[in-house]
Formats: sequence, C-alpha cells, structure tokens
Amino acid sequence: MHIHRHREQGFTAVELMVAVTIGLLMLAGLSTLFTNNSAAQMEIERANRQVENGRYAMQLMTGDLRNAGYYSEYDPIELAVPAVLPDPCATDLATIRGAIAFAVQGYDNSNSLGCLSDVKANTDVVVVRHTHTCVVGEADCEDATAGGPFFQASQCSNQYELGSNDQAMHFQLSEINTGFTLHKYNCTQVNNSGSAADVRRLLTHIYFIANNSLAGDGIPTLKRAEVISKGGVMSVQIVPLAEGIENMQIEYGLDGNNDGVADTFSPKITDPDWGNVVSVKLHLLARTLSPSLGYTDTKTYVLGADDKGQPNVISATNDKYKRHVFTSLIGLPNVAGRKS
Repeated sequence: MHIHRHREQGFTAVELMVAVTIGLLMLAGLSTLFTNNSAAQMEIERANRQVENGRYAMQLMTGDLRNAGYYSEYDPIELAVPAVLPDPCATDLATIRGAIAFAVQGYDNSNSLGCLSDVKANTDVVVVRHTHTCVVGEADCEDATAGGPFFQASQCSNQYELGSNDQAMHFQLSEINTGFTLHKYNCTQVNNSGSAADVRRLLTHIYFIANNSLAGDGIPTLKRAEVISKGGVMSVQIVPLAEGIENMQIEYGLDGNNDGVADTFSPKITDPDWGNVVSVKLHLLARTLSPSLGYTDTKTYVLGADDKGQPNVISATNDKYKRHVFTSLIGLPNVAGRKS
C-alpha cells in the first residue's frame, strides 16, 4: 500500500517579493490619498478663515460707520467747522471737542498719524466719531470703568444751559464720569432744574492696516486705535481686529447740495468738506494667513476708484497667498438725516 505524504510548502522568494511590492504600492497609494486629503482640508480651512475674517472686518467697520455722527440728542450741524483737519490722535478735550463736527475723516494712502505704528504702505486710514448707543450705567451697557471720555448733551431749553450762542457749549466732555451739570427736557426756567441728562462714552476710532498682527509675524491685520481715558488719564490704545486684511481703500460720498445724498465719490476730500460726507464705499482685500503650495497669485484686484476716477488697481506680488475683495456701500444716516 502506498502512503501519500503531503509536503508543506511556503511562498517562494519571488512570491514574497511580489506580495511585498504590491503591499508597498498599496501603502504608497493610501499615503498619497491621505496627503492629498489633508492638503485639501487645509486649503478649505485657509479659504474659510479668509472669508470669515474678511466678513467680520467688513461687518465691524460697517456697524461703526453707520453710527458715525451719533451724539444722542445733540445736533452738531451748527458747530463751527475746524479750519484745519483735527488730529484724531489728540488726547486733549479741546481738540476732541472741535473734532465732533467731523463724523468721519480719512487719509488716502497715508501713514502720517503719530499715534499709529507699523502702518502698511499705500493703505487708507479712516477715523470714525460718535457716542456709544447706550447710556452709562444702563443694564447691558459698559459702565464708567470701561473708560471715557464721557459726553453729556443738554435737552433743556432754559437760558442757563442754552443761553449761549456757542453750540460747542451745549454739551460737556470729561475724562471721568463726574461733574456733569446738564439736564433733560423736564427742566424749567429755574437754574439746575430737571433730571440729569444722559451720559455716554465718546468714541474716536482710527482704523488702519498694520504689517503685522504680532511683532514680526508678517500677517497683515486690520487694527483700530482708540482714544480712551482710564482713571482720568487720556491715551491712545491700539487693538487688533482681523488678521489677513491686507489692504483698505475708501471712497467718500460727498453731498454737494445739502439734500443728504452723495453727489460724488472720491478717496480725497478737502478739509472743510469732511462734514458733508454722507456715505462711504469701503473696499477690503483679504488674504489667506498661510501660503498655498503650488499656487502663485498673479492677479490684479480693483479696490474702487482713485482720485481721478480710474480703477484703483492693486497687483499681487506673485506670492502663494490667495486673496478676495470685499466691498460695501455704507450710508451715514446720522449725518445724512440732518441734511435731508
């Protein structure tokens, strides 16, 4: 009788090499797929953050510009227009008082303001002035500890408060929230009668583009300088707002016939005419915070018009950052409403 013996056999060297090769090819394919997916995800995150920062910057500035010229019950239209454009960096109350006549003022491609640092070349600067929309001490409103200066407007028509023909004396300013003496409509012809008028924070905001978010990081950033008072000491404080905002260009709508409607738009306004600006075209150029591999930006971007009415063209620098333009036409209802 024959006994059949089955010999156990393994893989041959050739078979092992083929299997290993196939495994390596599969691993390489999976690695490539993972890398591509990761790169795509990073690109999506870069784009999302770029759009998010651009929208946030536009929303923030739009809200502030719409409040420009709001001084509660006070109407600054009769204020004497300063002969020289007020210094928005000034921290003395006399200069701040005179500047109230200008709800906005701008600087075209300029970095001439002494209180600003690291300003990106060839970008605009805009100043926005108004009081806070809430009253100091109200619920859900920043209290006096948030800092001044503080503003109080008279609503009383008696001779003691409005007897002066000087419109600048119909409101009071102070570095601290004390010493205010003006009253509401319920006053009588008796001196110091009636309820105390509301006190609000007076805001002076200077928006500009900085070269860096933090020192030396190379991330262009929308920043805001604020004139504030802490404990009665006036100063200018700079606050970063939105990273990746690379350029800001602004056109101002000038009302030439006092009907509250802009007749012309220009990035440059003569000093006495700043009180007649009733709208703003705001153009922001946002870029990604980090470069995109394999991408080169050779595009040009139009940010409104220059002072000759020609397209204001901004060229990319052939770098690897992706960019997007945000544009908005913003009315200044507090200024326009007093003219219409």
